Amino acid sequence: MEKPGKKLKKLIVITGTTGVVYAGFRYLLPLVAPFFIGYLVALMLRPSARFLSYRLRLRIKGKTRHLPIGVVGGAEFLLLITLLGAGLYWGLVKLCQEGKMLALQLPIWVEQFDRWLTGSCREMEQTFGLREGRVADVVSEMLTNLIQAGKQSAMPVLMANSVTVIRWGVGIIVVFVVLFLAVVLSLQEMDDLRVRRDLSVFRREFAMIGKRIVHTGKAWFKTQGIILSLITMLCILGMAAIGNPYYIMAGIGIGVLDALPIFGTGTVLIPWSLICLFMGRWGRALALFALYLICYLIREYLETKLMSNQVGLSPLETLAAVYVGLQLFGFLGFILGPLGLLLIEDLVEAWT
Repeated sequence: MEKPGKKLKKLIVITGTTGVVYAGFRYLLPLVAPFFIGYLVALMLRPSARFLSYRLRLRIKGKTRHLPIGVVGGAEFLLLITLLGAGLYWGLVKLCQEGKMLALQLPIWVEQFDRWLTGSCREMEQTFGLREGRVADVVSEMLTNLIQAGKQSAMPVLMANSVTVIRWGVGIIVVFVVLFLAVVLSLQEMDDLRVRRDLSVFRREFAMIGKRIVHTGKAWFKTQGIILSLITMLCILGMAAIGNPYYIMAGIGIGVLDALPIFGTGTVLIPWSLICLFMGRWGRALALFALYLICYLIREYLETKLMSNQVGLSPLETLAAVYVGLQLFGFLGFILGPLGLLLIEDLVEAWT
């Protein structure tokens, strides 16, 4: 049986470690995130940048010099960003093409909705013995007032958010510049950084934290990749099953939307199923809602199952860590929750 003093000491260590990890995630991580990401990118680019740095030589004033590894790595980073930007541009072009096709289809849908609404109003007038056109006039006036109220509410929001969008744009540019410089300088000074880390009194903690971050990050990316691929395939098959002519782009769009913060497959599938329900297309409405339920259950199950198998936590511990992380840190809590729990366990074990 442990002594009371030993239990109290362990309780203090657990409490203090939890507070340190929380404060680090809440206050320190946003400040050092560009440098931390830059260091991780530098680690990934280091093998190829080192190889090219020794292969590429410049002759300056009769002396042969190697290209600095930071310059080579910076060029590789810019190339990767360019390729990523080209892929996003191609996706936006395809999305705009689908949008044009959707715009051509929209008047037909509006006409179908108008016919359904008019028919429903007439049925209501006949049921309650009202004058013909009475309900239709009331509904038309309500829709007109709703549209006007929406316009009046949207204008102040757009004006207020335009400044926020500009600030976000400037902030993104600044963060990208800092990230680029962090990648270049990390590649250039990586050997010195490792020496300083090894000589530090916290070298054990640094190694432990770095190992956990890399392991959990790999598990998170692998989990999200598997879930994204599976849900995208299910959405493509679901769109094809209901006869959607744009089933590939629609399935990819809904699958990508499911991986984004806040959003999910329900952002598209639930309103779509309700519209089909109101228009009397019961089969399509049920198919869309069933697709939403399947995608939701798959994500909820696989996120916990795959993460728990890879990071060494039980499914219950992973679920609790993810829930607490989401409550504390928002969307990033999905990875910060399990990571924080693992760091607390490792540090407490090392210090006690």
